[in-house]
Amino acid sequence: MDVRAQVSMVFHLDKCIGCHTCSIACKNMWTDRKGTEFMWWNNVETKPGTGYPTLWEDQERYKGGWEKNGREPRLKLQGRFGALANIFFNPYLPTMDDYYEPWTYQYDQLLNAPEGNDQPTARPISMVTGRHIDVNSGPNWDDDLGGSPVYAANDPNKESLTKDERQQMDQLERLVFFYLPRICNHCLNAGCVAACPSGAMYKRGEDGIVLVNQEKCRGWRMCVSACPYKKVYYNWGTGKAEKCILCYPRLESGQAPACFHSCVGRIRYLGLLLYDASRIQEVASAPDDALVDAQRAIIQDPFDPQVISSARASGLSDAQIDAAQKSPVYKFVKRWNLALPLHPEFRTLPMLFYVPPLLPVIGTAKDGRYDVAGARGIEPMLTSLERARIPMSFMARLLSAGNEEVVTDSYRKLVAGRIYMRSQRTKDVPEAEVRQALDLADMPREELEAACRLTATPTFEERFVLPPLARETAIESIVDTLVHKRETGFGSRQAPTRRW
Repeated sequence: MDVRAQVSMVFHLDKCIGCHTCSIACKNMWTDRKGTEFMWWNNVETKPGTGYPTLWEDQERYKGGWEKNGREPRLKLQGRFGALANIFFNPYLPTMDDYYEPWTYQYDQLLNAPEGNDQPTARPISMVTGRHIDVNSGPNWDDDLGGSPVYAANDPNKESLTKDERQQMDQLERLVFFYLPRICNHCLNAGCVAACPSGAMYKRGEDGIVLVNQEKCRGWRMCVSACPYKKVYYNWGTGKAEKCILCYPRLESGQAPACFHSCVGRIRYLGLLLYDASRIQEVASAPDDALVDAQRAIIQDPFDPQVISSARASGLSDAQIDAAQKSPVYKFVKRWNLALPLHPEFRTLPMLFYVPPLLPVIGTAKDGRYDVAGARGIEPMLTSLERARIPMSFMARLLSAGNEEVVTDSYRKLVAGRIYMRSQRTKDVPEAEVRQALDLADMPREELEAACRLTATPTFEERFVLPPLARETAIESIVDTLVHKRETGFGSRQAPTRRW
């Protein structure tokens, strides 16, 4: 057993309001420089939809992630010889059109226009070429158009739906969508790290954050293709790769990442997970229908004495182990089995998990009034799962590699929480239905209450259990911390050259 620590995250999709505050906070802090105009390390998509960049989930087009090759996983992009052959030409890169051509406006024409009878306007101009352009795409171009036959018809997750299910989702009265915030998943089996020819992409040993060494990066862009989530970007100004760094300078100073701290819906949770690094290849080689369970199995119990002993042997401090024991991510992912990884079939073992959005309450129109299911004895609230507007096959394609039972199990717990808490507050749910829901969820009442409380009324400290990263200790084996103490944040370890 090789127990290591991983800073991990949970996004509760039922709480996301699609305000994009997280995206703007990240944009203002990290990607407001030349060459980063099209980069959105944090973006919020509408599902069903094609996402950003367009159709990023289609790995037959982009060749991202891993695939099973016999007993072992291999990069879908290429092997070593393929990397050598394509090192000067990568045919599987997203183009500028797949993102969008960043633009600004000719404000001088608007502000300095001479007096006249016509209304002056500020024409859009490309921030890349400086020429006039017609704006026809953007990072959230299809926002709020979930289910739309125009924008969402090409969602790759709809491939598993039947013709009738597709037609149902296009009907106006069944139209439904939800928001999907995305950042780098800081995967355990990161495809970007494996594909980088120059070794610039690396995963920090003390916390699992995936970073890019700007001094080593040569701009081959294999990392862009190999990341199936398309969360590595190419800076056309510097010729270097850039990506989400999980605001590690903030984490090292005891602060939550900017997108987490600014989240209006409070959907984000951050904590430490302990995992067995010796089982990564085994988990990545699991069959599609067993990937979620395999990924849960690699996460270790932080209260287990054997795990604690192995963690200490790996250099983890008691403070880090304590943080892992209090982690809200461990509760959502392992203890309650509520949160699921995004597209586990990519086999990168993402460390960002999602609690599925609770399905819309089923209701009926009667005598000119809209009656919610379960109210005044119309029908049991449990039917909201069987008569969901979003087919289980769609959610399974998104969060469990097609295994509908895994997603259904999570939804049973969510519906049981809704029924149980409603029975406690409004007392209009029959006790028999409460017992049935609890039996289906296979979850004790006290655990259900704890999950609902952590969802609805968590404190700041409960949402963000920030581990002490002890970066100064982790780098002692590499550099003398006293000599390099002045170089923090993005500082280079190489001394500057003076020319007279």
